[in-house]
Amino acid sequence: MSWGTELWDQFDSLDKHTQWGIDFLERYAKFVKERIEIEQNYAKQLRNLVKKYCPKRSSKDEEPRFTSCIAFFNILNELNDYAGQREVVAEEMAHRVYGELMRYAHDLKTERKMHLQEGRKAQQYLEMCWKQMDNSKKKFERECREAEKAQQSYERLDNDTNATKADVEKAKQQLNLRTHMADENKNEYAAQLQNFNGEQHKHFYVVIPQIYKQLQEMDERRTVKLSECYRGFADSERKVIPIISKCLEGMILAAKSVDERRDSQMVVDSFKSGFEPPGDCPFEDYSQHIYRTISDGTISASKQESGKMDAKTTVGKAKGKLWLFGKKPKPQSPPLTPTSLFTSSTPNGSQFLTFSIEPVHYCMNEIKTGKPRIPSFRSLKRGWSVKMGPALEDFSHLPPEQRRKKLQQRIDELNRELQKESDQKEALNKMKDVYEKNPQMGDPGSLQPKLAETMNNIDRLRMEIHKNEAWLSEVEGKTGGRGDRRHSSDINHLVTQGRESPEGSYTDDANQEVRGPPQQHGHHSEFDDEFEDDDPLPAIGHCKAIYPFDGHNEGTLAMKEGEVLYIIEEDKGDGWTRARRQNGEEGYVPTSYIDVTLEKNSKGS
Repeated sequence: MSWGTELWDQFDSLDKHTQWGIDFLERYAKFVKERIEIEQNYAKQLRNLVKKYCPKRSSKDEEPRFTSCIAFFNILNELNDYAGQREVVAEEMAHRVYGELMRYAHDLKTERKMHLQEGRKAQQYLEMCWKQMDNSKKKFERECREAEKAQQSYERLDNDTNATKADVEKAKQQLNLRTHMADENKNEYAAQLQNFNGEQHKHFYVVIPQIYKQLQEMDERRTVKLSECYRGFADSERKVIPIISKCLEGMILAAKSVDERRDSQMVVDSFKSGFEPPGDCPFEDYSQHIYRTISDGTISASKQESGKMDAKTTVGKAKGKLWLFGKKPKPQSPPLTPTSLFTSSTPNGSQFLTFSIEPVHYCMNEIKTGKPRIPSFRSLKRGWSVKMGPALEDFSHLPPEQRRKKLQQRIDELNRELQKESDQKEALNKMKDVYEKNPQMGDPGSLQPKLAETMNNIDRLRMEIHKNEAWLSEVEGKTGGRGDRRHSSDINHLVTQGRESPEGSYTDDANQEVRGPPQQHGHHSEFDDEFEDDDPLPAIGHCKAIYPFDGHNEGTLAMKEGEVLYIIEEDKGDGWTRARRQNGEEGYVPTSYIDVTLEKNSKGS
C-alpha cells in the first residue's frame, strides 16, 4: 500500500491530512505541558505543606522526642521525598516528551513544507506542458481551418470561367502556404503532445509517487513518534513507582514505630523531679496547753512564754509540711558538728559528701585553729567546687532528675566534640608524616600551630567532661567516687592549670574512695584512707611513648619519646592511662601520647 499509487490524485487531501497530523502532535504536546504544570504545582504544594507542618525549632530542647511526633515528622520527610519524585516526573516529561515533541513538530513542519513545495512544482510543470501542448493544438486546428478555406477558395476560382488566370494562381499560392503552415503546426503539435504525455507519465508514475511516499513516511514517523511519547509519558511515571513505594513503606514503618509506652516513659523522664512525695502531716494537739493550764491551775510567766514559743514552733512546723504546694520553708540548722559537714542522706539511705555555707565556715575555722577534724583540704576543696559552682552551668536550679539528664546530654555532646578533635589530630599527624617524608608537598612546621591548637582543644574538652562528670556524680549520689569510673578530684585545679590531672582519679579499690562517714564518730580514719598507699598493681601490658610528656602536674608520670612503660590500669574514658617504670615509679600519662599493647591473662600472672 502506497500513497503514490493509491492516492495519486489526492494531493489536496494529503495536504490537509498532514496538516491535521501536525496539529494533533502539537495538541498532544500542549496536553503534556499542562500535565507537567500540574505535577510541578502538586509538588510545590506538597513541599509547602511539609514546610508548614515541619517543626521550626531553634534549639535542641525543642526537638521532637515522642514516638508519635517523630513518626509524624518521618512521614513529612517521606512526603517531601514523594514531592521530589513528582518533580522528577515533571522533569522527565518535560525533557523526554514535551521537549522532544516540540523539536519534532518543528522539523515535521519544515519537511512537510518542502515535500508540498516539490509536489506543487511538479503540478505546475505538468500544467505548463499541458498549456504548451494545448496552444500548439489550437494553432494546428486554426491553421487547418485556414488551409481548408484556402482550398475551397482555390477550387471555386478554378471552376469559375469568369475568373482570371492571375486570381486562380494567387488562390493556388495561398492554398500552398496554408497547407505548409498547417503541416508545420501539425508537427509542432505532435511534438508537444509527445512531450506532454511523457511528462504526465513521469509526473504520475515517478514524481508524485516519490513525493507522496516521502509524505507517507513523514506521517508514519509522526505516528511512531507519538507512540514513543505515549510510552515515555507512562515510563516517566513508572520509573518513580519503586521510590514512591519506598516512601509509602517508610510512612507505614513510621506509623508502626509509634510506641505509646515509650511516650509515657518520656513524659515521666521529662517532668520527673526526683523528690519524694510528702509524708503524712502529723497531728498537732493545740489543746495540750489548755488542758495543762486547767490541771495546773496557775502557770508562771516563764512557762507561759515557753508555751507561746512552743505553739509558734508547732505552727511553723505544720506550715512547713505543705512546702510542695507553696513556698518551701527554710530547714532549721542542726547543731554545728563536724559530722554535719560531710554527711548527707539520700532517699535510699546512702550517705554522700555535701557542704553548706555554715559548715564551710566551720571547716575553715577548724583549719585555722589546727584541729585535726577535717581529713584533707583537698576533700574540702572538691566539695566546695562541686557545691558552689555556677548555678546555670551545673544546672543546679533544676530538680535532681532533670539536672542529671541535662548533665548527661552535655557530657555526650562533649564526648562527640572530643572525638572530632581526636580525629582531626590524627589527620594532622598523618599529614605531618607525609610532609616529613615528602618535603616538596609542604612544610611540616606549618602544621604545628594547628596541632597545638587541637591539643589544647582536646585538653579543654577533657577538663569540661571531668567537670560535668563530677556534677553528675554529685546528682547520682556518688560525689565521693565510683569503682567503674574515674574523674578528677580537683575541678578548680583543672581550670587553673589548663591541663587535666589524674591526681584525684578513682581506682578499683573501694577503700580509696572519699565517702561521707556513716556515723558521727570515727570519721577521721575513713577519710584518711584516701591517702593510704595501695599494694603494687600487676602489669596488664606495656606501652611505648610516641611523644614526650613533661608530667608537671601531681599524679602524672613524665616520659621521653620512645620510652617503654608498664601498663597497670587502662584508660577509663578520661584520656589517662596509669603506667609504671621499671624502678617502680607510677603515675598517669596521656593515652594519646602512647602506643598501648595489652597482654592477655596478664593480670593473673
